[in-house]
Amino acid sequence: MLKSGSVGLCLLLGVVCVASVQADENPGIVLYRYVDSRGVTVLDRQGVPAEYAGKGYEVLNQRGRVIQTIPPAPTADEARKAQAAAQAARLQAEADAQLLHLYSSVTDVDRARTRKLAELDALISVAQGNIQGLTTQQGALQTQAADQERAGRQVPQSLIDQMADVRDQQQNLKLDILRYQTARKQADAEFAQDKVRLQQLLGH
Repeated sequence: MLKSGSVGLCLLLGVVCVASVQADENPGIVLYRYVDSRGVTVLDRQGVPAEYAGKGYEVLNQRGRVIQTIPPAPTADEARKAQAAAQAARLQAEADAQLLHLYSSVTDVDRARTRKLAELDALISVAQGNIQGLTTQQGALQTQAADQERAGRQVPQSLIDQMADVRDQQQNLKLDILRYQTARKQADAEFAQDKVRLQQLLGH
């Protein structure tokens, strides 16, 4: 004859065994654990209400083990940052592909840099030569104007217009030189960046 304590233990074990069998027989039954607006943790078999789903939740099996964790939905700021990061990665990938298409080695970058800087140096040299020519022309025109004034005659408007035109051309050429010099510095910096990036892509 079993004692009452033994009977209770057997009954308890029986309940546990039955519960275990039921859990095994119903593997599809899950619980959803989330936190409601009051900060209370809720367990629900029906699912997570829409207003709480965005905050993240956990899916538990019948035995209370977490089988899936759904993270909180990203905030608007996080979504913007993720989108910006994805866009930056896409642009970098496109730039890398173009770089590999243009250059097969670091030496190619050096050659292209030398050619580009030589072209800009030539443009600067031509502009400087034109300024020198205009300076000579300006001196001749000023001499003519001075001769007219010494002779007591009024300087012709055509001569005044020519001197003004020469000054304008000189100013435009000086601006061109500044533009070429800026382009030269920018090109030099870009080629340096391309060289470093190509070395990274080629594993040098």
